[in-house]
Amino acid sequence: MKAFPSYPPPAEAPAELFERGHLWLHELVDGAPLRFQARADGRLRFGDGVRVFGDDVPPAYDHAVRHVRESFDRGALRRAVDDVESVVFFGRAMHRRGVDYDWDATPNFIGVDVWSDGQYRQPDRVEKIYARLGLEPLNTVRAEVRAVDFDPDAYAFPDSAWYDGPAAGVLLRNKTGLRSALSNPAVGEGRSGGERATDTVEDAEAFARRHVTTGRLDGAARRLRAEGRPVTFDALYERVVDSVARAHHDRLFAGTLDVRAFRSAAAEATSEYLAEHE
Repeated sequence: MKAFPSYPPPAEAPAELFERGHLWLHELVDGAPLRFQARADGRLRFGDGVRVFGDDVPPAYDHAVRHVRESFDRGALRRAVDDVESVVFFGRAMHRRGVDYDWDATPNFIGVDVWSDGQYRQPDRVEKIYARLGLEPLNTVRAEVRAVDFDPDAYAFPDSAWYDGPAAGVLLRNKTGLRSALSNPAVGEGRSGGERATDTVEDAEAFARRHVTTGRLDGAARRLRAEGRPVTFDALYERVVDSVARAHHDRLFAGTLDVRAFRSAAAEATSEYLAEHE
């Protein structure tokens, strides 16, 4: 699978990026690298910034992989290209790292780049490709800014589209494939301290009680109905676990919390909720 493109800071980017042509500016989101490609048999293969996953996806990426599998329009891709395996999609798995986005509004995956026909697609095409295939692309901040007029040192960062706060940065691209990532120093890159991580079953169950709430289950049920999907145990359980995992990712996957015990407690809470709302 094609490796991720590099996104150097302006000081390390090719000088030509700022010398001629036009720039497209997109909000740089604070997510984990995730790439994928379709296989000839219709299955999707995934990878992060370093490795390509096998059949078992790391649990930390479950929410984003499930979202892509459910949303990605394989038929539209087959109609658009002769060889589906020649196309690689690059984006971000959106769970909490350094920025606490609005997790009810922020999609699980946001598309950034597309590799096809031996090249990265132009920025204005990337947005249309993801939209056509059923996935959310990076939001455009400004299009076709004259490169010679852009000053990275004087740039005023916009508000984020995904939470009440400033963007973590902007991604700069032109039609020749050159790119640069301009980070916002006002948005910290440190990971949240969160709750103290332990490895006891009791703490995992208490964590589930705090976060698998009636309100969270209500919200997941509403979103399923809005999508025209039945509120079954499996669907509701997956949605609510994904919701907690995205908002408290460091607690579940960077600490020593008993994830199996958390999932068991979440399953129990989901069953109780459905029994009360029959």
